[in-house]
Amino acid sequence: MHFTEAKGILSNKNGMNIYRGCTHGCIYCDSRSLCYNMSHAFEDIEVKINAPELLEKALRSKRRKCMIGTGSMSDPYLPAEKELKLTKKCLEIIEKHGFGAAVLTKSDLILRDIDLLASINEQSKAVVQMTMTTFDDKLCSIIEPGVCTSGRRYEVLMEMKKQNIPTVVWLTPFLPYINDTFENLNGLLEYCAEAGVRGIICFGIGLTLRDGNREYFYAALDRHFPGLSDRYRREFGNAYMIDSANHQSLMRKLDEFCHKYGILQNNECFDYLSELPDKYEQMSFF
Repeated sequence: MHFTEAKGILSNKNGMNIYRGCTHGCIYCDSRSLCYNMSHAFEDIEVKINAPELLEKALRSKRRKCMIGTGSMSDPYLPAEKELKLTKKCLEIIEKHGFGAAVLTKSDLILRDIDLLASINEQSKAVVQMTMTTFDDKLCSIIEPGVCTSGRRYEVLMEMKKQNIPTVVWLTPFLPYINDTFENLNGLLEYCAEAGVRGIICFGIGLTLRDGNREYFYAALDRHFPGLSDRYRREFGNAYMIDSANHQSLMRKLDEFCHKYGILQNNECFDYLSELPDKYEQMSFF
């Protein structure tokens, strides 16, 4: 871990990444791709130590309240956050100025800040987004070894439900011949139904591979699923989009589920995440 003084914190779309890099160790992680031009080792977390000060300045200068997002490139609840508390400080600033917050994570550390998120949601709007890929916790621990299992993430979603904090689940990626099964999808959808999620984001059954993350992914396959990387090379070559043979049938199942429960999907979710009405009314959960 190393520290840096950033020049700015918010993107043009009001997103922020307090940390850069990750220690979750997810075998499929796109953020490892060389195209992002990271100048340090991926596990050597870059910490924008002045993030709260930059956010305070940025929010003071805004003429209208809006949603502030975090977690798109690096999880805001990495283990380092437990001691540094930079994400918590930024949420406190968001609360103080009456802005909304949309937080994306895989970590149960977010429960530390649940009262703060509930307060933001009470006065403006807070949405917690949770990535879930693998229903079987033993398999999940192989695919995402440095973070809590999907079973624990389901418990986080249930705690958010108790606090009336809306949630969106990212069901992605699905790895061909590993977790691209009806059994896996059905288990994850059961979690979503029980937790009363507001939306589900899933653009397809598969994953993306680029230079940088492809090599890391194949090395992980060689360790945990011998012979599978050779099958990937034969079937997919150097393709960017790796589609599961079960794509159409599983997406049909997902679409039917979302229609049945009135759950937002994909672009509808992005609209919902970015919207901060003048008077935000909390949704009731089924």
